Amino acid sequence: MVKEIERAGLPVVHICTVVPISLTVGANRIVPAIAIPHPLGNPALSYEDEKLLRRNIVLKALKALQTDVHEQTVFDK
Repeated sequence: MVKEIERAGLPVVHICTVVPISLTVGANRIVPAIAIPHPLGNPALSYEDEKLLRRNIVLKALKALQTDVHEQTVFDK
């Protein structure tokens, strides 16, 4: 689905827990998530730390949306 949305002209970021699968399906902008049961968080963290973790993932995804890519790119930093 990611490829079809991009083909229509809309940039897409795939936030995923298993990067190799995203690479296999052909996602262009990939942001690694935390873990399969909690992709955008970590319930073992305090409320403040988890909020910061989630914010960083979303900011990374927004930066990926703004980046022009010509091949599959993993935004891990």
